[in-house]
Amino acid sequence: MPFKLSRTLVICCAVLAAFLLVSQGAVAHDIPVDVTAQIIAKPAGQHLNLLVRVPLKAMRDVEFPVRGPGYLDLDHIDTQLSEAATLWVGNVIEVYEGDARLPDPQVVQTHLSLESDRSFTSYEDAMTHITGPRLPSSTEVYWDQVMLDIHFDYPIHSDQARFSIHPGLGRLGERVVIVLRFQPPGGAVRAFEFIGDPGLVHLDPSWRQAALRFINLGFFHILDGTDHLLFLFCLVIPFRKFRALIPVVTAFTVAHSITLIASAYNLAPNMLWFPPLIETLIAVSILYMALENIVGVTSVQRRWMVAFGFGLVHGFGFSFALRQTLQFAGSHMLASLLSFNIGVELGQLLMLALFIPALDLLFRYVVAERVGTIIVSALVAHTAWHWMADRASVLSQYRFEWPAVNIILLAGAMRWMMALVILAGLIWLLWGPLQERMDRGAARKLWSALRPRRSPPSVQ
Repeated sequence: MPFKLSRTLVICCAVLAAFLLVSQGAVAHDIPVDVTAQIIAKPAGQHLNLLVRVPLKAMRDVEFPVRGPGYLDLDHIDTQLSEAATLWVGNVIEVYEGDARLPDPQVVQTHLSLESDRSFTSYEDAMTHITGPRLPSSTEVYWDQVMLDIHFDYPIHSDQARFSIHPGLGRLGERVVIVLRFQPPGGAVRAFEFIGDPGLVHLDPSWRQAALRFINLGFFHILDGTDHLLFLFCLVIPFRKFRALIPVVTAFTVAHSITLIASAYNLAPNMLWFPPLIETLIAVSILYMALENIVGVTSVQRRWMVAFGFGLVHGFGFSFALRQTLQFAGSHMLASLLSFNIGVELGQLLMLALFIPALDLLFRYVVAERVGTIIVSALVAHTAWHWMADRASVLSQYRFEWPAVNIILLAGAMRWMMALVILAGLIWLLWGPLQERMDRGAARKLWSALRPRRSPPSVQ
């Protein structure tokens, strides 16, 4: 019996040891959680040099030669590094010259670097490092303690062409941050930073490429922005006619365009409390518009003025969504901002085309218009109230500090005052003809109602 017991114990220990070994091996090849990949692109003559730095621990399914307790065997690792560079980087990065995709690149050189190395701050330093001395053979490092630097070479027709890149490095880790720099010949370095797969990135976009990208961004941003859609919905409920909504929607569009452009040019406050303040005010704007609908305020003149005021707030909200995407504008900042607004307006028109018929059907077949307006607006107000409370609690965690009065603050205040004066002048110029047109329309309706109708001739 003791012999059988000891034999069973030995078998159990062996199974447990095997399980632990397998588990350790599996952990060693797990997908990394956070990975930062750096890319530097520079066209020169008939070649596009692409320098890439990624953590070696992201190169899974590649067996690197080791020595001793598991240190990398730096004398016999070149073949595996070249294979890993091709499999995990070269095969997934797509580079375009104009509209034509470039062929697969040649791996010119690979280089292992310590994590403390900072040579990828510029193209010149990175190239000097990659072509410089290698890590000594006696260096004792494990495979997850080093960075893999790669020099790719792409054949091109001209270094003056427009280049695009799709850095498909998202599979390197669960969260991949890509830092991309493009150094055109004789031009300033363009820097990009994005998380995950950004799609096709135009390194030096034309104004058309930038405009199309930002129209797309604006269109889908308004469709994804529930708070902006609810505000638009509140604007529509009392009127439900495109003609009556023209001055209201136009005022909202002009207002959010002003603050969006101002924020893009760094004219907005940069304090930490400013974004949560704007988010809270957006919720307040929805609540206010819903309450106006409930109490029955349906004046077009009042509605467009309120829409303009709250449109200034929503413009700041749009700017927060654009902070990470303005890097794709290249040198066409203003064109990109205007294109984003065009995309927003296209999205708004689409939603108006859906809201108006839906409300007409609701008020015609389900519930009376006045009762339906109150019910729908009350539901919106309920949602906006909870948003306001939640966002206000976040805002209360920030400490408000008045900005220091200095030359920079005074200069910014003067710019805003000049912009407001110009804006007031434009509104004054536009409001006169608009008011006159509205008065003529109202007068025609009144005259049509008061004019006596001729009775049809009697039939003898």
